Amino acid sequence: MTDVTELRDHWYWRPGWRAGRSFYTWHITFADSPAVVDLGQQYAAALADLPEYDPIPLRWLHLTMQGIGFTDETERRTIDQIVEAARGRLAAIPPVDITIGPAQIDTEALKLPVQPVEALTGIRDAIRTAIADVRGEDNVTESPDYRPHVSIGYTNTTGPARRAVESLARHTPRTTQMTVEAVALIDLNRDHKMYQWTTVAEAQLGGHR
Repeated sequence: MTDVTELRDHWYWRPGWRAGRSFYTWHITFADSPAVVDLGQQYAAALADLPEYDPIPLRWLHLTMQGIGFTDETERRTIDQIVEAARGRLAAIPPVDITIGPAQIDTEALKLPVQPVEALTGIRDAIRTAIADVRGEDNVTESPDYRPHVSIGYTNTTGPARRAVESLARHTPRTTQMTVEAVALIDLNRDHKMYQWTTVAEAQLGGHR
C-alpha cells in the first residue's frame, strides 16, 4: 500500500539539463536480463490503464547507480580514469543476487524496489570512491543516501494519485530475481521524454567475465 496522494510530472527540466545535453552516469542495465524484461511486460497492463504515465520501453529499463557529470563538462580522459578506478574496486565485490519488485506508486514513477539495499549500496559506494580517487571527494555528485529501484513508467502530469493506486491494487504483486555481474557507464540523454543512452564502458563485479 502506498501513502502517495499526489503525482508530479517527471519531465520538468532539472538543474543543468536542457535539450541536446547528456550526462555520464553509472547504471545497471537489463538488455541481457530477460527475467527483468518479462516483469516489465507483466506490469504493462497496469500502465495501459493509466494515461498519466509514460511506460518505459523495455530496452531502456535501468537501475540508476551514480552520476559523474554532464558530457560537455567532463573530459574523456577523466572518464577513462574513473572507469579504470571503478574496475579495480568492483573487482573486489562478488556478483550480487537481487530481487526486483513488487511495483509501488511513487510521486514521479511506477517503480520496482530492489533488494538487498545493503549489497547495492556497497556497489554504489565503490563507484563513488572510484570517482573520488580521480576527481576528489568534493567532486562526487549526488547524495550518499540510496534507494535502489527500477522504474517502469514515469508520470507525465501533476494531479491526484488515487486512480494509479487503485489500478495497481487490482494487479497481482510480482517479483523477479537476477544476478548483477556488471555495471555500465553510459552517456544518458532525456530529450524525448525518455531516458536513452549509449554504453561507454562496463565494470565487472568480482572479475566476472
